[in-house]
Amino acid sequence: MSEDQLEMLITQTINGAIATIPSYLEEIEENKEILKVDNPKEFVYGVVMGMALGMSGAILSAQKEMPTQEDQIKVRDIVYKYIPDIREKIFN
Repeated sequence: MSEDQLEMLITQTINGAIATIPSYLEEIEENKEILKVDNPKEFVYGVVMGMALGMSGAILSAQKEMPTQEDQIKVRDIVYKYIPDIREKIFN
C-alpha cells in the first residue's frame, strides 16, 4: 500500500470518527452520572483519538507484513496532523 493510499484510508477513518462526535457528546451528557465523566468534551476527544489511532493501526496491521516502528510512526504522524480539526469539531 502506498503512503497516499494509507493516508486516504486514515483520513476516511478520521472523518468517520469525527462524524460520531455529536452523538457521543449527547450520549455522554445524558449519562454523565453513570459514566462519571467530568468533562464530556475531553472524554469524546479521547474516544475519537483512540478510534483514529486504533483503526489506523488495524489498517496497517492488515497488510501482509508486520508493520515496522517506522510504519507506526507514519500512521501516528498522519493522525496527529488532524488533531486541530478534531479539537475544533469538539471544542468549538
